[in-house]
Amino acid sequence: MIRPLIQGTRLTLVALACGHLALAPGSLQASEALEQLFGILQKKGSITQAEHDLLVAAMRADEAKAGKAAPAPAAAVAATAPAPATAVQASAKLEQTVAAQAKRIEQLEAKAKAASVDPALPQKVEKLENLVMGTKGQIEELSRITDNTSPSTLDKAELDDLLADKWYERLKLKGYLQVRGTSVMRNDGAELNVPNDAIANDLNTIGVRRGRLTYSGDLTNHVYLYSQVDFFGSANPSSSQVVSARDYYADVSLDSGRENRIRLGLSKVPFGFANMQSSQNRLALERPDAINSAVEGERDFGAFYYWAPHDIRNRFKDIVKMGLRGSGDYGLVGFGAYSGNGINKADNNGSVHYVARVAYPFEFDNGQFFELGLQGYTGQFSPSASKITVGGSDLTPKVLGNGRGPRDERVGVSAILYPQPFGIETEWNWGRGPVLSNDLRTISSGGLSGGYVQASYRHIFEDQQELIPFIRYQTFDGGRKFAANAPRNHVNEWAIGLRYIPYTELELSLMYSTGTRTNTAVAPYDQARVDYLGLQAQINF
Repeated sequence: MIRPLIQGTRLTLVALACGHLALAPGSLQASEALEQLFGILQKKGSITQAEHDLLVAAMRADEAKAGKAAPAPAAAVAATAPAPATAVQASAKLEQTVAAQAKRIEQLEAKAKAASVDPALPQKVEKLENLVMGTKGQIEELSRITDNTSPSTLDKAELDDLLADKWYERLKLKGYLQVRGTSVMRNDGAELNVPNDAIANDLNTIGVRRGRLTYSGDLTNHVYLYSQVDFFGSANPSSSQVVSARDYYADVSLDSGRENRIRLGLSKVPFGFANMQSSQNRLALERPDAINSAVEGERDFGAFYYWAPHDIRNRFKDIVKMGLRGSGDYGLVGFGAYSGNGINKADNNGSVHYVARVAYPFEFDNGQFFELGLQGYTGQFSPSASKITVGGSDLTPKVLGNGRGPRDERVGVSAILYPQPFGIETEWNWGRGPVLSNDLRTISSGGLSGGYVQASYRHIFEDQQELIPFIRYQTFDGGRKFAANAPRNHVNEWAIGLRYIPYTELELSLMYSTGTRTNTAVAPYDQARVDYLGLQAQINF
């Protein structure tokens, strides 16, 4: 399947060149319009300068041979006709492009064989097939313009309109739906409260945990747009905010290879592997408290710079496409500034947060992937303070920090051995952030620490069905700054579960959790010892 595709790609590239050369002029006026068309293609980046010169020279050679055009002045020929070396270079460049595609396909084939996984290869082949069909469509469009409409009747504005990129055709639609039910089997002490999980907090309920719809694509060669909305994703089940924005940002590339880019808008804050990893790919039903407490909702308004070489960007993407549940491409290096108040919340203290992250995905000779990451952020956070009723008296904690809130800063490390078939994932962070005092009277900066360790095994059946059992331990001791009054959250919890994938459109998850955690929603913020079971069906499209 791969070799015929390579040959087909080579033939298509040759057909593209022949398609240009086959646009034979009918008159001197038609030749001028055709040469104008070549010039527009060159300016738009569809063909290189060398290819433009080669096409013009070939066109004029055909005219001279047929005796349909007067010889061009020597000066004009000298200015437009490429030297033999230039023509050879243009031809060599086309051959290099084909060779590069062939090499890339061979690399993908080798990776798939090394990992004993084939699902990624068809997707990449499909992309190449789409590229081939797109090239064929370009040839047909040029043929229509030339054969059915006289070039002499089209001015530059009309040609530009016909050849203009239709940016809306580049946008892609995708998404996923998570339907989840939770059953609390034991609850001693305070009631169960899992941050941002409305279904678990409602007790014994079933509902839509996430309903994501994403539009994304390249608007131009330098601007990429990503927009994601969520249906029924509010942490408060009684909230009227049924639909909310999860992402809305643009990546502006600073170079033609897109290795350097600036991300502007509402997007994920580059802190922690678990926060970067999509909920569509995560095995556990919810993110670990220790990492997610840094940026609940994982997103904020900000501006971030990302850099990664072309091969590393492809490696990040390959890890996800091979079904290894990576975080995606957030650069080898990323840093920037963000509001710090959380997703879809306006700034309330006039002070931004600064964040930086470095992550490198190693690929060993046997095809095993291993990723290391280091991240940190700093700023000031002003939590909300509300009335607390204790012992019949009411009081409202005072937020310290000179009007901008207490110091909020962390540093964290990540290490991920991707499941091929065994996998281990661990993250830890330390720092300080807003936390309610023991006497419930003040909110100041206090110490925090915690993390998680998760082990998994990925088994792929002959019919490409998957079964992934996993076990996770998490712990956290620190203030939950995004909750009212920033109460201290103590978490010590084990979870065991599995994910079954009968086919790519459907994933079924079962997870049993046991341990202790603080109810950070209701004062006096007591501990709850709970055993609870979650069952989820995820539909991908």
